[in-house]
Amino acid sequence: MKKIIVWCLVILSLTALLLRFSGAWTQIFFGVKQTSGLSIYSLPSEAAVFLDEKEVGKTPYEDKNLDTRQYTVKIQKDQASWSGKVKLSPGTVTVIYRDIASDSASSAGETLTLDKGKGITVISNPSEADVEIDGKISGKTPLTLDLDAGEHTVLVSHTNYLRRSIRANLPNNFNLTVSVDLALSEADLTVVATPAITQTPEVTVLQTPTGFLRVRDKPSLNGKEVAQVKPGDILALLEDQGSWDRVRLPNGIEGFVSSAFVEKKKQ
Repeated sequence: MKKIIVWCLVILSLTALLLRFSGAWTQIFFGVKQTSGLSIYSLPSEAAVFLDEKEVGKTPYEDKNLDTRQYTVKIQKDQASWSGKVKLSPGTVTVIYRDIASDSASSAGETLTLDKGKGITVISNPSEADVEIDGKISGKTPLTLDLDAGEHTVLVSHTNYLRRSIRANLPNNFNLTVSVDLALSEADLTVVATPAITQTPEVTVLQTPTGFLRVRDKPSLNGKEVAQVKPGDILALLEDQGSWDRVRLPNGIEGFVSSAFVEKKKQ
């Protein structure tokens, strides 16, 4: 009887080790299948999402039960689209944010992935972009550096391109890779065959109960704050989404503000 108990304990110990340290072995011996997640957000929203040429839903899209492998992702709405390859890591969620457009020069966005390790890696298109992390100049892309776990703000900028501000949470024992595509600034879009714009629509920030207006990363009160603007500030209006307006600040940061606290300037 004692021998049986001892063997049972040995087997349980081996099982625990396999489950803890070896994803491949757990799938082979115990049928435990490792999965990954994918979240996709786009502007404009309600864009069709394709995984390996199969339509799976619309943005905002999320699936946390995907096979751990590389996928071809495509996001499309009307004539605007983006596509790229994304490799999912086991037990993590990869996040894609895209501003989709009919021409590549106006398209921008970022992909956030996690792998076992430590710190942060920032890559960009174009390369040699300036990187600020939590308000401190960190270098130029491609860039890899140690970073403590927690929430961080990454600002990527390049001459003649619109900057991108990204907020992300870095878990313990993981490396966060931020892959950023920058869009050409309006001053350099003359090389693209698009209709001429005589004047960019603008909005003026109205008085608020708090004395300032929050700029969020998505059109929702649950969106993270990326900046604050004051009554009287003038913002570029990028898109009217009803109760929310997508705007660009004078420093290039883009986000969403409540349309109840801004007034559209007459053209």
